[in-house]
Amino acid sequence: MANRKDRHASTAGLKPYVEPFTIDGSRDFHLKSHKPAEKGGLSKAEGKRITDANRKKIRDLQEKLYADDRWSLLLIFQGMDAAGKDGAVEHVMSGVNPQGCEVHAFKQPTSLELDHDYLWRSAIALPQRGRIGIFNRSYYEELLVVRVHPEVLAKEKLPAQLVTRNIWRERFEDISGFERYLSRNGTVILKFFLNLSKEEQRQRFLDRLDEPAKKWKFSLGDVTERGYWDKYQAAYQDLIGHTAAGHAPWIVVPADHKWFARLVVSSAVVTALERLNLQFPKKADGTAKELEKAREALEKEGPRRAGVRRKPAPAAKPASRAGSGNGLQKGQGS
Repeated sequence: MANRKDRHASTAGLKPYVEPFTIDGSRDFHLKSHKPAEKGGLSKAEGKRITDANRKKIRDLQEKLYADDRWSLLLIFQGMDAAGKDGAVEHVMSGVNPQGCEVHAFKQPTSLELDHDYLWRSAIALPQRGRIGIFNRSYYEELLVVRVHPEVLAKEKLPAQLVTRNIWRERFEDISGFERYLSRNGTVILKFFLNLSKEEQRQRFLDRLDEPAKKWKFSLGDVTERGYWDKYQAAYQDLIGHTAAGHAPWIVVPADHKWFARLVVSSAVVTALERLNLQFPKKADGTAKELEKAREALEKEGPRRAGVRRKPAPAAKPASRAGSGNGLQKGQGS
C-alpha cells in the first residue's frame, strides 16, 4: 500500500485514471467500448483516498493559477440525467477558493438567449484568466437535446434557409473552431462525459423516489427522456467523435460508481493544471527600494509578533551572470 501511495503522489501515478478515458481525436472513438462500471482495479477506500489527495492538489494549483493570472481552466460536464454531474462538481472542487471558481448550470434558453446565437450565453460565462469555470451542461446540448428533439430547433428562430441537413456538421465545425480559439487565448478545456449505464440510471431514479432528501431532484420528464436513450447515445457518439481534440479532449468517465467517476475527474484536472508548470510570481508590486520603505513604515507602527524572524534578503548575483535568469514574468494578480 505504501508503494501505491507514493506512486499516486505524482502526476505520473494518476495516468491510469486519465489516459484510458481520454479522447483527443488521435484515434477512432467507439462509445460502446467504454464500460460505465469500470473501477480501475481499485477499492472504494483506495479511490476515495486518491480523490482526497487530488482535491488538496487542485486547491494549491488553483491558488497558483489565480496568482499567475495567465491561464484559465474550463471544465464542461455532460451526461444523461442522474449521471452525477452535480456530485462530481461538488466533491472534486470542494476545496477550491470560491473567488477563483464559478459554476454555471445551463437550463432551457431564455427569450433573451434565443435572441442571440447559441454560443452567446456560454461565451459571456467563460472564466477570466486565473479562474476555473465549470459548465454543468453547455453548448453541447445543441448537439444533444436539440438533435434528439427537432421541434426544439424550430424555436431557435433561425432563418429557414440556414436549417439544412448539414446543420449538425456545421455545428461540429462551429464548436470546434470556438474551442480552438479559446485554447489559443489561454483557456485550458476539459470536457467530461459521465458515461452512465441505463440500468444504473434506473436505480438512481428509484433512489430519488424513495429518499425524501433526493425526491426533489426527480422530474417526470426524466422518465420521458429515458425513452430516447439510444438516440442520445448515438448523439454522444457522434459529437465526441467530431469535437475531440488535443487542445479540447473529452474524458469519457465511467459513472456507474460515483467514487470512481470523481477519481477520474479529479485526476484529469490535476494532470491538466500541473502541465502548465504554474508558479507564484517572483516579484511583488513595487521595486525593492519601495518595498523596503513599506516595511519600515509598518515596523514604525509597532513591533512584530513574538517568534517572527525577518528573512534575510537574497544575495545579489555576480554581474557576469546578469540577465541569465528564466525571464519569468510577473503575475498580474487581483
